[in-house]
Amino acid sequence: MQIAIDYTPAVAQAAGIGRYARDLVAALAAMDDGNRYTLFSACDIAPGNPVVKALPLTSNVDLRVVPVGERLLARLWQRLRVPLPVELLTGPAQIFHALDFALPPTRMRRVVTIHDLAFLTHPQYALPSLASYLGRVVPRAARAADAIITVSEHTRQVLLRRLPELNPARVITIPLGVSARFAPCTDFARQRALAARLGLVHLFVLTVGTLEPRKNYPTLIRAFAEARRMPGGPRQLVIAGRRGWRDEGIFAAVDDLRLRDCVIFADALDDADLVTLYTMASVVAQVSHTEGFGLPVLEAMACGTPVVVSDGGALPEVAGDAALIVPVTDAHAIAHALHRTLIDPALRQHLRARGLARAAHFTWQSTAKQTLAVYAQVV
Repeated sequence: MQIAIDYTPAVAQAAGIGRYARDLVAALAAMDDGNRYTLFSACDIAPGNPVVKALPLTSNVDLRVVPVGERLLARLWQRLRVPLPVELLTGPAQIFHALDFALPPTRMRRVVTIHDLAFLTHPQYALPSLASYLGRVVPRAARAADAIITVSEHTRQVLLRRLPELNPARVITIPLGVSARFAPCTDFARQRALAARLGLVHLFVLTVGTLEPRKNYPTLIRAFAEARRMPGGPRQLVIAGRRGWRDEGIFAAVDDLRLRDCVIFADALDDADLVTLYTMASVVAQVSHTEGFGLPVLEAMACGTPVVVSDGGALPEVAGDAALIVPVTDAHAIAHALHRTLIDPALRQHLRARGLARAAHFTWQSTAKQTLAVYAQVV
């Protein structure tokens, strides 16, 4: 088969869907030498872009860069509905796989990955313009696709409830993987250097994700403030993520609780930094209002760190029995869960062991193998 994949998210997005695009394609290239792949990017790839290192340009993988810009194509295809077939940019293929919600016009067999439906279930936490755009584009893509991949069963069930006309057999859940590079960091010099760079102290809570309302950071900040007052409680909260949108409430919560000296905002971290940070953290907390998957949960577990998650979206599905699960809006419950992981050695050891075992079940090789099966099915 000739398979065309929209690689634009891998180039344009550092985390989230960008990580999915890079690691899925790398795993496909590593295991499949029987098919041919065309990777299409609407964004130019600068020589210094880290994506260059991730490009799996093997004998059966080609890259086509048409640097017209992601927004221009979205405007032409999704807003203006210009019937410009993507084959003009990718060349001919049997399958086109859109990794980021939206399908372009095409005569190929169509596969689309839908990561979450927060813009429908929790529109109050999304930019109105984005929620409006996805609210039009995603149902259209789902109805047009020959197969739909969802990254969690939670997202699959929400999709089928919202679009009951879809054939459930065409909607396949394929969980994400966690890269082997996420493992406990034993380089203590690197740990000391990162601690000095960020100003870290012993006993800190870590959370990872873009600064946006859906991540529920104000509730986590209130929970941290409460846990900090408990004997043996955490001394710092580290929020690792880039600035997003409507994040004023996050900084306001820090100021209202007078926590400026013990809440650290860490941006522009590479994977090596993240591995080190996960390893050094006393506990990782992901308490989002909803998530389509929640990759930081697995990354933290793979690094051997206890995890606390909310009951929002797919987080309990991903965490299984390897994390403490708390109500998403209950700052008091979150505070006590954080405190328990710090003062109870037996609980810490249990969560560490369960987390390492849980993360080992989620590999990009498995994700790629299941994705190949979908390609074979639609052809």
